[in-house]
Amino acid sequence: MSFQEYSDREMLIIEVAQKIVGDLKTALLTQENVSFVVPGGTTPGPIFDILCAADIEWNRVHVMLSDERWVPDDNDRSNAKLLRDRLLVNRAAAAKFTPFYVPDVEVADACKDVSETLASEWPISVLVLGMGADMHTASLFPQANGLGAALSANADALLPIQAEGQEQRVTLSAPVLNSAISKHIVIFGDDKRAALDVAKGSLPEVAPVAAVLDGATIHWAV
Repeated sequence: MSFQEYSDREMLIIEVAQKIVGDLKTALLTQENVSFVVPGGTTPGPIFDILCAADIEWNRVHVMLSDERWVPDDNDRSNAKLLRDRLLVNRAAAAKFTPFYVPDVEVADACKDVSETLASEWPISVLVLGMGADMHTASLFPQANGLGAALSANADALLPIQAEGQEQRVTLSAPVLNSAISKHIVIFGDDKRAALDVAKGSLPEVAPVAAVLDGATIHWAV
């Protein structure tokens, strides 16, 4: 794991976007198609606003989410909606995107089908994640129903998971996330930096982000 500190959030956003573009271009030199996994939430939106205009061969990029709420794609809580509004526009509109939510299908069945469909996409070429102050990443929440299965070394790629008091979600499993070739984790604020310090010395069952820190670059600004 490496740690990079930035003078402010705007500088982080610009530089991380540039690093991601560089990683995607490098991956495209040796792979016919590359997989690019990104989070939802509020943190990545400004990065998406820069990435979507990048001059790369987006038609060879397969964009996927790290996790998703089990809601229709037009719901404001949908991470897929965020991607369609802010990443899959401009030049990046040429990218392939696979949503995880499947209407009228049980979540476990949908996860199994999507896992099989995406089997050829691993390892992830470029991965971007966030982290919560509770040390969750993707939808790997502490004490969530399904966390143990998602941390298992032989876990399916996509699994249902549900934290107490939250809606049903699906998440890429820890082994799929951790095996990414290029891995970036973006965090803001003193509380998350303190949480990261705790996570580095904790088991994934307590601090799920610990399961994906190996080889990751942490990008932090106040």
